[in-house]
Amino acid sequence: MKLGFLIYSYFPYGGQQRDFLKIAKECLARGHRVIVYTMKWEGERVAGIEVNIVPVTAVWRTRLYQRFTERVLTQLSEDRCDLVIGFNKMPGLDVYFAADPCFEDKALTQRGKYYRYTARYRHFSAYERAVFESSSRTSILTLSPLQQQTYAKHYPASVSRMTLLPPGIAEDRKLSDTAAETRRQLRNEFTLGDNDLLVLQVGSGFKIKGVDRSLRALAALPEAIRRRVTYLLIGKDKAEGFLRLAKSLGVAERFTVLPGRDDIPRFMLGADLLLHPALSESAGHVLLEATIAGLPVLTTSTCGYAFHIEKAGSGKVCGEPFSQLELNDMLADMLISPDRQTWQINGMRYGKEEDLFSMVKVAVDQIEQHGQTTSS
Repeated sequence: MKLGFLIYSYFPYGGQQRDFLKIAKECLARGHRVIVYTMKWEGERVAGIEVNIVPVTAVWRTRLYQRFTERVLTQLSEDRCDLVIGFNKMPGLDVYFAADPCFEDKALTQRGKYYRYTARYRHFSAYERAVFESSSRTSILTLSPLQQQTYAKHYPASVSRMTLLPPGIAEDRKLSDTAAETRRQLRNEFTLGDNDLLVLQVGSGFKIKGVDRSLRALAALPEAIRRRVTYLLIGKDKAEGFLRLAKSLGVAERFTVLPGRDDIPRFMLGADLLLHPALSESAGHVLLEATIAGLPVLTTSTCGYAFHIEKAGSGKVCGEPFSQLELNDMLADMLISPDRQTWQINGMRYGKEEDLFSMVKVAVDQIEQHGQTTSS
């Protein structure tokens, strides 16, 4: 089949973008032609995957997305793709990979009452309805039970078109035979002694990932613990505001920001805790990546994969509604808890016993099945 892949922008270190590329590669490996339509591509291109940069400009983001959609739909009618797979919500999709949380739910629970009268709300609500409303025929690939339940709450007629995917964790996230040496090397690289504590956070989009929550929890640590902690944030976003916040909280010397990179497994082996208090997260691959690597996790229940942490017994989950005081207490407790080894063992065992790796295969199976149904 000739497959059109739609994504607003690609860069190497976003969870949505990594899933997109893995699925595109698997489609290519199965003999399909893959054509990508995007406004921006950062990083290396994959041989065999055709990338079309769609030249659109606009002052407002909503208008930018509208122009992209209009241009792409015209191009698709000329290119005659057999299926259109979208990684952002928009009209004209045959298959939607639900990387994003439910917009309607966020509008109702996280915005003021006048938000629903804005142009921004009207745009994103219309694009979400184009995928989820009862008249749509788009197949929807969801990432977690929590995400699926939230969409079903607002669009009950879409449930029959949803397929819940298993996680798609890369096999190289598992603990290796060289883990102890890798840990030693990384801690030496950052001048960390045996008594020092490395708290790691990984993810692009620092606001939605709850970096401000992390900094406040760091500042609230008892002095005896805080002076042992290095908080390392790795991801793609503007860091200036968070660096100012760290300074105002008196923890700037304990806080380091690094751009997105490919060697995250090294950091997971060298760290003592993964901190991920996201405001909202459809899945949260990093939670499982840490778990199977033996790194204890502290996260929030609004992350789609938080239930895996509870099921595995590989860390702790803050409840909903979020409480900063609860996060503060959990962080302080986990950093000195004697249960650290138990969380490590539980996480590594979970990685061996559960299906945490087949998302890409199942997603492409569903894409092919949709293509067969459409053509028959």
